[in-house]
Amino acid sequence: MTAVRLDKWLWAVRLFKTRAKATHFCRLGKVKINGALAKASREIVPGDVIEIKYNEYTRSIRVKELLKNRVGAKLVEIYMEDITEPDELEKLRIHRSMKTEFRPRGTGRPTKKERRIMDGFKGYD
Repeated sequence: MTAVRLDKWLWAVRLFKTRAKATHFCRLGKVKINGALAKASREIVPGDVIEIKYNEYTRSIRVKELLKNRVGAKLVEIYMEDITEPDELEKLRIHRSMKTEFRPRGTGRPTKKERRIMDGFKGYD
């Protein structure tokens, strides 16, 4: 195998839950390969650096090997290397901690209305 579609690889290494979501992120211009915007159909090769822009942080991944089928979470490290900078990881940690602070502990499960409000803050567009 010499090359694989970007959206298929992103789904296969579990960066996105569905292939459609990976394609959606590419259409929004939130995925770059080696610094250039990438379409979902672009083929990737080992050594490419993929940058994915989430809410406030950017995750950087280096392609180690190609694959077409989804693999288990324990096998993902064979196919990709996470080269995200430490300051970006700190932004992610802060973002995750703010999500838990949004709802006071001990208030029980959210109502349907509260859940809709919380889903609006995800920012996945």
